[in-house]
Amino acid sequence: MQRRQFLQASAGAVLAAQTAAKPNVLLFCTDQQRFDTIGALGNPHIRTPNLDRLVANGVTFENAYCQTPICTPSRASFLTGCYASSLHVNRNGNQFFPEQFQERLISRILKDAGYDCGMVGKFHLSSSFKRVEPRLNDGYRHFEWSHGPRNDWPVEQHSYIRWLAGKGVDFRAEYGKRKFPGRPAEFNAGIAAEHHEVTWCQDYATRWIRGGLGKPWFITVNTYAPHPPFHPPPEFLERMKPSSIPKPLWRPSDLDNQRKLGNVDFQSKPKDPSTYESQMMKAAYYAQVEFVDDAFGKVVKALEETGQLDNTVIIFTSDHGETMGDHGLTHKGCRFYEGLAHVPLIVSWPARFGKGVRSKALVELTDIVPTVLESVGNRLPDYLHGKSLHSILTGTGDRDRHRLFARSEYHDALDMRGHSHANMLRNDRFKLVYYHGHPHGELFDLQKDPNEFHNLWEDPKHLAQRADLTKQLFDAVMLATDPGQKRIGPM
Repeated sequence: MQRRQFLQASAGAVLAAQTAAKPNVLLFCTDQQRFDTIGALGNPHIRTPNLDRLVANGVTFENAYCQTPICTPSRASFLTGCYASSLHVNRNGNQFFPEQFQERLISRILKDAGYDCGMVGKFHLSSSFKRVEPRLNDGYRHFEWSHGPRNDWPVEQHSYIRWLAGKGVDFRAEYGKRKFPGRPAEFNAGIAAEHHEVTWCQDYATRWIRGGLGKPWFITVNTYAPHPPFHPPPEFLERMKPSSIPKPLWRPSDLDNQRKLGNVDFQSKPKDPSTYESQMMKAAYYAQVEFVDDAFGKVVKALEETGQLDNTVIIFTSDHGETMGDHGLTHKGCRFYEGLAHVPLIVSWPARFGKGVRSKALVELTDIVPTVLESVGNRLPDYLHGKSLHSILTGTGDRDRHRLFARSEYHDALDMRGHSHANMLRNDRFKLVYYHGHPHGELFDLQKDPNEFHNLWEDPKHLAQRADLTKQLFDAVMLATDPGQKRIGPM
């Protein structure tokens, strides 16, 4: 008996030591942030000093793509490392996240590996329409939920509004108290920074870093910004000069291309950006990104001040982008233009990963889960569609080669009629978008036409290229299909 107790105690001590040696993991995910909204990555019209510092101290994946350009299926995908269609989570507004796939959530896996887990912000793995999003068996010990900067949920179930109430702040009274003349209502100021949902996210994250979670910990920060409404804090909006910000990518030919896709889901109707205040829209959006950057910097500062930065894996990304007036469209839907499908992805672990590395490799957000699992020493499950980025991060592999192509999908995500389905395949030069059931598609040569103005879908010179990419896409979709139940015998 004593020997058995000794062996059990020894095994427990070994497990505790192994767990203590694992890195902390911070997943900081914004909502609807384009790839081209970071100063250090080539945007001179935006101030993002904290993300610039992350770029300097980490590895930036310059060609990262989300697996669906809409919230719920994208989040389901990058939190499991699987394509959303294989999880049966294809749309916004879905009734539930399937129970049989909850064990694939990275938070659940890390909890089972000894991590203390906390989530603050938006989760959105199922619908929050006229209800509080149902809680899953997700592995988070702390779960501070808000679907956005609104107050149409009960206070006791809406952590952000509860946080404001604790400060004696009434959301409706404070929101939009300070407006700026000359700016339209849809691109004007919202609530002050100190009372903003982003600050609430930052507050909880820094509390957990400063001792609110045991070690090792996994923290997920999901800000609602820069998602619409484009109502940044007034102190961030007032420093933006709309006239200095470039107008959206637009040519009159865009209207004809969007007309051909008129029956395909999107949240806006195409219009010439010169017919509305498109630069003010971009200014408000950029102000929201700058505010998120400021909050992110305070979270990293807490890591530095507590001596945890060197042993923390930091992942900064977004669920999808925003068209922001490009090609006549605003917001999101069934399209795959660079502003919508191409997202930021920066990874840092000062003790192990490269610094100041820029990778041109094609990567997917499905690659996040296997990367985290390899970084913390866990086995990679065989169901994953993602591929670990560890060799690029550590410099042991070719930093500019990872995938032959990146794929993104869209299935009945917005429209209740359920008639829009599409797939994108992007290799190192071309992007093919196949709108299933529609005669019109898109093919762009991103090497010659990075802004996607010249649709080659019907160009006779590119029919062979279109056919080859279509075959690759068909193969990729089939190989990612959910195989169903576990096979137990030959018949």
